Amino acid sequence: MTSQLMQDPRPIYELTVKDEKGNDVSLGDYRGKVLLIVNVASKCGLTNSNYTELNQLYERYKDKGLEILAFPCNQFGDEEPGTNDQIKEFVCTRFKSEFPIFDKIEVNGEKAAPLYEFLKSGKWGMFKDDIQWNFAKFLVDQNGVIINRYYPTTSPLTIEGDIKKLLGIS
Repeated sequence: MTSQLMQDPRPIYELTVKDEKGNDVSLGDYRGKVLLIVNVASKCGLTNSNYTELNQLYERYKDKGLEILAFPCNQFGDEEPGTNDQIKEFVCTRFKSEFPIFDKIEVNGEKAAPLYEFLKSGKWGMFKDDIQWNFAKFLVDQNGVIINRYYPTTSPLTIEGDIKKLLGIS
């Protein structure tokens, strides 16, 4: 795992996002936590495996300093068409997810959420700037620095070793 050079040296904690009810949430509230930030969708071919594995990671490491932040996005194949309430109900009922589900956002284009503009500002080599599909993942350390970006097809459980390193778990 190698740190990517950032064009913007600010920590992620200076950003504010909206929760599923539209309330402001400072990412500073997560200071000191390892963050796995994911753009999610309910009707994607990657939905079942990603939510299942994200839940496993969250259950294993939530008490050790991991927080998963899920951001619904409908930009890829109209695979997240519901309202915030419908999305939350789906995720909590079907997958029993306990990690926070935030306001539906856009991750690419002129209306991209500031968080995703920030996340994409790293020098990611072949990833380029845009998010390719649902379930792209960003790993952020306890200091608010983006450590790595993973393809949508990357299984959350394959990131477990990187998470454990950041949490200081052998």
